[in-house]
Amino acid sequence: MGYLDNTSITVDAILTKRGRELLARGDGSFRITQFALADDEVDYSLFNEDHPNGSQYSGEAIENMPLLEAIPDENNIMIHKLVTLPRGTTKLPVVTANVSKVTLSLGSTTNIDPQTLNFQGLSNLKEPGGYMATIADRRLLVNFTGVGSSASSTTARPFTSSALSETIKGTSFSLTAINSTTLFGNNSKLLTTITLEGVDSGARVTIPVEISKEVIATSSTQGVTGVTLT
Repeated sequence: MGYLDNTSITVDAILTKRGRELLARGDGSFRITQFALADDEVDYSLFNEDHPNGSQYSGEAIENMPLLEAIPDENNIMIHKLVTLPRGTTKLPVVTANVSKVTLSLGSTTNIDPQTLNFQGLSNLKEPGGYMATIADRRLLVNFTGVGSSASSTTARPFTSSALSETIKGTSFSLTAINSTTLFGNNSKLLTTITLEGVDSGARVTIPVEISKEVIATSSTQGVTGVTLT
């Protein structure tokens, strides 16, 4: 969504491919239950406390900035989401994982285990609400599963020439790479990303994922917590 005109409350909503798919079913499965706000286009350095017309004009430059048009691409919009934190918070929560990069061979499986730093005054904590994991190109996985009491999972989607993202929920996640070379063409590897977002904190991190055409050992680069998957 995007506010097109800051002089009136006008909202432009553009559905993603997944949203259009659910809407086309006509069975009530398309329901907007959550939304998020972001300030990607705001340059706070333009706030001028010494504005010649007085302090009431300090934010004038920011308020008159052009706003981005809504686009259904999580890689280019809503990168900086707004979050609500308890009053008195001095450190922003940071989501980390046991891996900083995932490399998979055909048909291999690995796990991603996120934690949150600076949340509720603790250094490493699993958020009570869990985490949302978004794979940018769902075609590259045959299995994408969340672990935990409120976890969700998905199975492989029908073949498509277009990349489709998908989001699941859990306290940790299991990924299994495709076991077919159809999508590779002349490429020796395929690249995508997984974005982890804390449900309670709103903090998130993006991890690169590489699927190798060659049959090699599954590996994950050592992450912040010092755990290496093999």
